[in-house]
Amino acid sequence: MTHAPDTAFGFSYHGNPLDRLSEHRGDANWLAAHRAAPAARFVFLCEGKPLVDTSGSQLSILWEEKAGAALAPIGEEVVLLGFQPETEAPVFAATLAADPERIDADGRKLIDLRSLALQGVLPPGHMGMLAQASSLLHWHVSHRFCSRCGTPSTMTQGGYRRDCPSCGGLHFPRTDPVAIMLVTDGDACLMGRPPRLPEGVFSTLAGFIEPGETIEEAVRREVFEESGIRVGTVSYMASQPWPFPASLMIGCHGTAISRDITMDEAELEACRWFSREEVTAMMADTHPDGLKVPPPLSIAHWLIRSWVEGRS
Repeated sequence: MTHAPDTAFGFSYHGNPLDRLSEHRGDANWLAAHRAAPAARFVFLCEGKPLVDTSGSQLSILWEEKAGAALAPIGEEVVLLGFQPETEAPVFAATLAADPERIDADGRKLIDLRSLALQGVLPPGHMGMLAQASSLLHWHVSHRFCSRCGTPSTMTQGGYRRDCPSCGGLHFPRTDPVAIMLVTDGDACLMGRPPRLPEGVFSTLAGFIEPGETIEEAVRREVFEESGIRVGTVSYMASQPWPFPASLMIGCHGTAISRDITMDEAELEACRWFSREEVTAMMADTHPDGLKVPPPLSIAHWLIRSWVEGRS
């Protein structure tokens, strides 16, 4: 079954158009036949950076297998991403263990994921493919050994499982859920500044969802831990894959039931309330103190914009 990508949101890594066809992943012959098909295309990453074809008028991340094989041997650990709905062409992903300087030439360029997202130069849906490819390939690199007995494991199920030949352990790719939330109180919203953000940028609060915790509980806990603000009603807004290395950002809106901030200085270097008028100026880059919000590639920007425009 084909599905049109969801284009309701403007942030990056969203709207992956591929049909994953998970029911066929256990058929090794089926996978091999599609890998060898003339229409098959590959997403290649080297040291975490996608290989981008810069030779045409439109940048692309989709290559024929022989293009990657000419740069470095491609092993058996090739992941099936899915099929393009328009052409039904299979798309795979593989890691190139070659010298980056040798790869970065002749119409080829290694470009990091954040730069590609900020530049917005790839066709629609390609950033979603990259999020899938990057997260899966990173998992395979970092989980080569069975966590139960330490034996080297084997990739199976088209890249969506690793099996241990010694103890029979079955290991699956992980996705780390993160609650990211804009907390508001009437015409004011709460934002903070972790040290990792560029100077002058304020953003929504966020944190990993812990085992045995609901999304709503995580929102309330994280906001209280970082700012001392109590949150009442929590509503889900949207989600965004975040391949650094393999998170899912679960965007929420929270309504504050307290107002006094007690900031966790180990997590934030600043935290305060902003008026809707002030946030509007931050988004327009006209704030008198030069303050800004995160760029449009992130769900944080979308959550903030939705509130400014009265959609949350």
